[in-house]
Amino acid sequence: MHGYPDNLETLHNKNEHYRKATPEYIELLLKTVEQEPSDLGYDFGKWTAERLAAYLTEKTGIDLSSSQVRRILKRKKYSYIWAKYDLEDKQNTQERAKFKQKLTQYLKIARSEPERLQVWFWDESGFSLRVIRRKN
Repeated sequence: MHGYPDNLETLHNKNEHYRKATPEYIELLLKTVEQEPSDLGYDFGKWTAERLAAYLTEKTGIDLSSSQVRRILKRKKYSYIWAKYDLEDKQNTQERAKFKQKLTQYLKIARSEPERLQVWFWDESGFSLRVIRRKN
């Protein structure tokens, strides 16, 4: 459709794609992703592709989508891992310490006298014949 079978040069796609991401942009992206957002004055704790794209647009003036940023990082052998959020900083530290101490005592009793006390833990996972959860 796009060339002659006897002439291989006509089959070559000569359209060169314009790339917005310059080598300087990519270098800044890689430096930024290695830094903690809090070191740069942000309140959040983890970088996302959207946040990286917004930060780099602000710094360089080059506006890329989050999927383009993700693609660049993937080419550079970075992988995205879901962030595990921690609510420890939003908890009352004194109450948390009391709870941990009480739990430790309960666990000691449960180990030494299982007929007297049992400690059970639940999470949000479950089993079913129908799949209704995508992540656990």
